[in-house]
Amino acid sequence: MPISGTLADAVADRAGTRPQPLHALPTFDSVDVTERTDPVLIRVYRPRGLTGPLPATLWLHGGGFVLGNIDHVHQAAAQAAAYASAVVVAVGYRLAPEHPYPAGLEDSYAALEWLAAEASDLGVDASRLGVAGASSGAALATGVALLARDRGGPPLVFQHLTTPALDDRLDTASMLTLTDAPIWNRGLAAESWRLYLGGEHVAASGYAAPARAEDLAGLPPAYISTAGLDPLRDEGILYALRLAQAGVPVELHNFPGFYHAFGGPDVPEEQHRIAVEHLAALKHGLWP
Repeated sequence: MPISGTLADAVADRAGTRPQPLHALPTFDSVDVTERTDPVLIRVYRPRGLTGPLPATLWLHGGGFVLGNIDHVHQAAAQAAAYASAVVVAVGYRLAPEHPYPAGLEDSYAALEWLAAEASDLGVDASRLGVAGASSGAALATGVALLARDRGGPPLVFQHLTTPALDDRLDTASMLTLTDAPIWNRGLAAESWRLYLGGEHVAASGYAAPARAEDLAGLPPAYISTAGLDPLRDEGILYALRLAQAGVPVELHNFPGFYHAFGGPDVPEEQHRIAVEHLAALKHGLWP
């Protein structure tokens, strides 16, 4: 998500934008897509030709908590549904700064509760639910996992976190040294957290910034991927380590030579390999 200028500029540019109508978006030969507006805007991607209850995962888009919508993950969500033989539910959660924390997280959690409640009608196995997200979407996915554990909500079997943004303190070694990295940098990260939390000196909870969560025991197994030249790299690595120390099964892959969201050298073969690994990890996590 390359950004020139500030996130505030980007927010001003997206003012008034809305996701496109579903009929205006690309269709897919192998996936059926339907849309709901309750409890929030939700798109459901279901692989064609598969019978019986399928596992399902929420799919939470990135964008620094302030940008993006479900249109931006339309292709990826469909691809994930087809590859993983699973139902994928993309969530149109509310964005900061108009709707600061906990609005986006509560929308995401409401979508999880809706998915569990509607599992039978959706052809979903309610005992095999996961959460997935990239960047700030991974922060929301992790927050949803924590809420589900602490509220006694729908049990999760998997969390899939890609280049996750997890720590508003911005004091890891990678965040302090990779200050001017392309795509995402320390300045954008600081602004993102300020806009999401609703102020410069607002203290984050462990649900907003999961690196602050004191107890990680009892969370679902995780796949975490990080990029070697991403300021967020160490947040993902340290969170994976803490999950393992808490007894949570975790698989961590760091990809050297790539920037945030796996931008970087123009090596399509390597980027394709990373994408396939991510999809394979999702399938494995939902079909244990």
